[in-house]
Amino acid sequence: MTATEQSIHLARAAARAASDKLALNVTAIDVSERLAITDIFFIASAATERQVNAIVDGIEDELHKFNLRPVRREGRSGGRWVLLDYADIVVHVQHEEDRVFYALERLYGDCPVIDLQLGELDPSAKAAEAPAEESIIEN
Repeated sequence: MTATEQSIHLARAAARAASDKLALNVTAIDVSERLAITDIFFIASAATERQVNAIVDGIEDELHKFNLRPVRREGRSGGRWVLLDYADIVVHVQHEEDRVFYALERLYGDCPVIDLQLGELDPSAKAAEAPAEESIIEN
């Protein structure tokens, strides 16, 4: 069993909303083979608590357009790791430090990664592609 087309569509919508709020390392993992409770873990991160909450707001606004509200929401007040459970997808927006520490991608490393079709919208991809500035040393 793999993630449904509807789940993938929602994950892509969440990815676009997260990217609009400059989320970092946006990814989605098809966990449907390992977990009976959901199809996809959507993961994004940010450098600050304020940005974590902005990303969460953007995702909620976007998925509300599909008449969806989270079944469960956790971590909003702390702004370090916010979880939005939409049943078909579970959204994790984490502070960068928490994402490194908990390493959800490593825990589900044997699960397929979903192509979110962000292309140039992904700010983390832009950062990776940007050429490093060369310093000029004057003699």
